[in-house]
Amino acid sequence: MATCLRLRSCRAPRLPPAPAGRGLRPRCSVPAAPALGSAQPRRSAGGLAGLSAALLRTDGFVGGRWLPAAAVFPVHDPASGAELGLVADCGVPETRAAVRAAYEAFCSWKGVSAKERSSLLRKWYGLMIQNKDDLAKIITAESGKPLKEAQGEVVYSALFLEWFSEEARRIYGDVIYTPARDRRALVLKQPVGVAAVITPWNFPSAMITRKVGAALAAGCTVVVKPAEHTPFSALALAELANQAGIPPGVYNVVPCSRKKAKEVGETLCTDPLVSKISFTGSTATGKILLHHAAGSVKRVSMELGGHAPFIVFDSANVDQAVAGAMASKFRNSGQTCVCSNRFLVQRGIHDSFVKKFAEAIKTKLRVGNGFEERTTQGPLIDEKAVEKVEKHVSDAISKGATVVTGGKRHQLGRNFFEPTLLSNVTRDMLCSHEETFGPLAPVIKFDTEEEAVAIANAADVGLAGYFYSQDPAQIWRVAERLEVGMVGVNEGLISSVECPFGGVKQSGLGREGSKYGIDEYLELKYVCFGGL
Repeated sequence: MATCLRLRSCRAPRLPPAPAGRGLRPRCSVPAAPALGSAQPRRSAGGLAGLSAALLRTDGFVGGRWLPAAAVFPVHDPASGAELGLVADCGVPETRAAVRAAYEAFCSWKGVSAKERSSLLRKWYGLMIQNKDDLAKIITAESGKPLKEAQGEVVYSALFLEWFSEEARRIYGDVIYTPARDRRALVLKQPVGVAAVITPWNFPSAMITRKVGAALAAGCTVVVKPAEHTPFSALALAELANQAGIPPGVYNVVPCSRKKAKEVGETLCTDPLVSKISFTGSTATGKILLHHAAGSVKRVSMELGGHAPFIVFDSANVDQAVAGAMASKFRNSGQTCVCSNRFLVQRGIHDSFVKKFAEAIKTKLRVGNGFEERTTQGPLIDEKAVEKVEKHVSDAISKGATVVTGGKRHQLGRNFFEPTLLSNVTRDMLCSHEETFGPLAPVIKFDTEEEAVAIANAADVGLAGYFYSQDPAQIWRVAERLEVGMVGVNEGLISSVECPFGGVKQSGLGREGSKYGIDEYLELKYVCFGGL
């Protein structure tokens, strides 16, 4: 657990105060070196034009001040390719400044009463709800997801702040009676310290509040490194945190380009003032961060890759299974860590399921720009993501799979791909053992329950799994045998702020959300009280 003794020799730099309610100016050149004493916000443009200027921040946020950097990087709209704005490209100096600011703030924040922390988080929640429309437009502009989905994410994101504002007042310890009559044993729960929070682009708001809400409720302070594709959401949250009265240094943001992501991530994982790492992203990147964090034995939470099976047994209600498949597979164009990647359908119901699934895809999904009202499928995040879907489809076809619908880039071009359904898929195809992260639904036919469970559990990851059955005994058996952290039984959408989110095997460590999420940011301290 962090202490505050070392800080006397490395105090956080003094930065200019964040302007309250001040609009952002048009883009301007940035200084040749980090100018910690002269932060000037820059106005973003493109798809973000017309939104609240106060929320459109482009500098880092450190110690309650806006921090420019020596360079900037562009953020693009994945639907059109248009430049949305130039954001401060924070590097090692800015990251270390953020860590020191967070460490200094921790010395006082950990002593703030649980009731006061709760009140501040609740104010932050209220401001998110008040600004939900603008926040949703920011998400759609930078991630491409349909506006309705973005609006849902903002509410979901805000609910984590509300939930953990309530959990802040429910951090309980213990009193243990020992065999010695003159002793009492106490168990205290205390905040870990500074938490480094590294988040992905597919849920640029919710992945922050799910971590930060728990951290702040526990008494920790945070340094957030958002994905390079979606920094605007993190910076907008910083503005609202500031408006809510979250003290300087408690919530810090260091955006950076892909080029600098490696050095910033390594700095966060190796800085001795950081006590906790929380990361959501790929398994490969998670392993690198674990390696860096191991040097100083930091606490870690990892929510990594998934490869969710979606099993449909003969006893299932086909219509319910198709509805669940649509919700689970095509939310955010298949770019979620818990979306179904492998559809295992029992032989007796296979043809009926595939026919109805194909019809639903053709009639209920509409590909387009996320700001268009009828759009249900936005673009993929970038060209690399499209190429991976193409690779999985072409590999499957070359090995005998059949394209039922879709199968190629959408006529809109760029990062758009047709929602795709494949049948006659076998276990040797790439889509059967690699996470696609796109709008591809491969269907594998199976005969027995044992076969389905064996296929589902063959992956080295285990985040989520789904199955449809009307057989109570089978439901119990399969739910217990699936090697995943979360199971949806006759349900395709399982995420909820009240429930623990996380996986097993190489899908990660720890849990987020729920009453268990706050424990990731707390240490247990045993106190032996003698001489009684």
